[in-house]
Amino acid sequence: RTFDSDNNGFIDFKEFLLAIDVTSAGSPEEKLNWAFRMYDLDGNGVIEPQEMSKIVNSIYKMMGPNQAVMDKYETPQERADSIFRRMDINSDGRVEMKEFVRCCLDDQKLIGLLTPLSQ
Repeated sequence: RTFDSDNNGFIDFKEFLLAIDVTSAGSPEEKLNWAFRMYDLDGNGVIEPQEMSKIVNSIYKMMGPNQAVMDKYETPQERADSIFRRMDINSDGRVEMKEFVRCCLDDQKLIGLLTPLSQ
């Protein structure tokens, strides 16, 4: 969905090349805008708490058992809740793209967690 810019259900070659470019050579803001659209699972323009939970759980699974050992005192759900509270700057229960980008740019550890391919 993130890369399918014409919403036809397929990623054509042009969309694929754009995706490669953004994920490898884009500015930090471009990468974060891309990450936001990927994490906005229902495409409604905001990240809600349940989407943040799915994101963090997926990242934990992707990182494997080493991450689980590092974070043995914090569950994926606790991490998701903590990240969501930090990102929801206006406390409206939703994270908008500008909140997501601002928070990530201000927190290098967070940007590394949420955009692992950008390192």
